[in-house]
Amino acid sequence: MPVAVYILGLSVFALGTSEFMLSGLLPPIAEDMGVTIPQAGLLISAFAIGMVVGAPLLAVATLRLPRRTTLIALISLFGLGQVAGALAPTYELLFTSRVVSAFACAGFWAVGAAVAIAMVDRDQRARAMAVMIGGLSIANVLGVPAGAFLGEHLGWRSAFWSVGAASAVALAGILALIPKIPLPAEKPSLGRELRIYRDRQVWLSIAVTALAAGGVFCAFSYLSPLLTDVAGLDSRWVPWILALFGIGALAGTTVGGRVADAHLFGVMIWGITASTVFLGALALLASFQVAVVALAFLIGFSAFFTAPALNARMFNVAGAAPTLAGATTTAAFNLGNTGGPWLGGTVIDAGLGFAATAWAGGAMTVTAIALAVAALRLDRRRSAPTRVVASSTPAPAGTPEKV
Repeated sequence: MPVAVYILGLSVFALGTSEFMLSGLLPPIAEDMGVTIPQAGLLISAFAIGMVVGAPLLAVATLRLPRRTTLIALISLFGLGQVAGALAPTYELLFTSRVVSAFACAGFWAVGAAVAIAMVDRDQRARAMAVMIGGLSIANVLGVPAGAFLGEHLGWRSAFWSVGAASAVALAGILALIPKIPLPAEKPSLGRELRIYRDRQVWLSIAVTALAAGGVFCAFSYLSPLLTDVAGLDSRWVPWILALFGIGALAGTTVGGRVADAHLFGVMIWGITASTVFLGALALLASFQVAVVALAFLIGFSAFFTAPALNARMFNVAGAAPTLAGATTTAAFNLGNTGGPWLGGTVIDAGLGFAATAWAGGAMTVTAIALAVAALRLDRRRSAPTRVVASSTPAPAGTPEKV
């Protein structure tokens, strides 16, 4: 694996820390800015929505720009967004800085994923994506708890300054180690790239990714009150259990990235199935402390076990438009990260309790499994003529996907 891919993973660590750290900083931000905690919570929603909108927009806007130059510009803009957030005197300016940061983050994810894929062979795509997603997992294990610690002891603005510093380190790594990725001999055409959306497999991939991510985050977003109000744990244990989820995510990313290249659909289907089982167990055993703690790790593992396969699958079905493929995957994950918590909140508002968010999440992942099976059948049906014609010769690489 090229060192440059690990530099992209380091960059994603900074991006992921910024995206998720506000969950531990809402009370001091609300107090300092003179707003309610729900209003402060809109800063999280703004980032997620900015990711959904920003990924395809920036992918299109930078389609004909050099990849390395684009990465440098986007990580610089992201770092400036963190500085602006740290210095923001009002809630409105802080909100604006989050939207700007989200756009830069989304663009970096889309272009960075395309660059990572371009630097490796086809049979290493899932491993390359696992390195990038690993940066996100480490952000959950180290970056988010560190942000909460800094916010408690040095003020919430110190967390923004720290992410800005991490962005500067990532920028230095990109300048030093990311090679120039030559543009294709034929200039990218927006019309040609947009044709990927005519393919049913692309839409199936989007739906599976959004539902798989949304199902997990439907429950995970409300894990903290479930731990304290349902399981009866002291609030001081919450950060440690959230970190345990992150450790599971890192382990799942590592294992999934190594297996997915050989068994793409197997990782997708069985990984999402495992998440469904664990979510059901969480709903049934929410009042048992030991079970909840163990399930926090297992859900983190199963959710991120599938992530490299979900990313690689999109690049396989939309290979003619790698930048839009990365942007589409980023948008799909963030659709899930936005819709899952919304569904969980709706369940809670209906008076069904915190544990019911796991049932709702399980319903989303069951739907994801059904769509993944449909995608597998469609993939086999499309490749059937190839098998007959090429029975005496090797089939083209990558068709059909391996189970």
